[in-house]
Amino acid sequence: MNFDALRTLCLSLPHATESLQWEDELCFKVRGKIFAMVSLGSIPQRLIFKCDPEEFAELIEREGAVPAPYVGRYKWVMLESLEVLPSSEIETCVRKSYAMVAEKAKLPRSKTRRMKPNRKPRHS
Repeated sequence: MNFDALRTLCLSLPHATESLQWEDELCFKVRGKIFAMVSLGSIPQRLIFKCDPEEFAELIEREGAVPAPYVGRYKWVMLESLEVLPSSEIETCVRKSYAMVAEKAKLPRSKTRRMKPNRKPRHS
């Protein structure tokens, strides 16, 4: 998968945004939480994403896939290049990472409280 295809995929997901962090890491986020990162300052470009424990164990057995620095213990994988896995597999991994992060990146309680219709006021 090339960088442009990866970027298009990430930004096509609901509520996805991108921001540059730590000088050269392009972070893709959902509701402010990172679901994928691409290193812009390295050649080849590295991709980091979250996965479930079973997939993590399987992926890091493959050539070019390692636990991500600093966050590997939380089941984040780093692909040493965008060519380590077939494009279809990278797409699946990114979509799963997005789903796991989006599930936990819910709106804060104060915002959800304001959004509930027909809420009856409390009486003391």
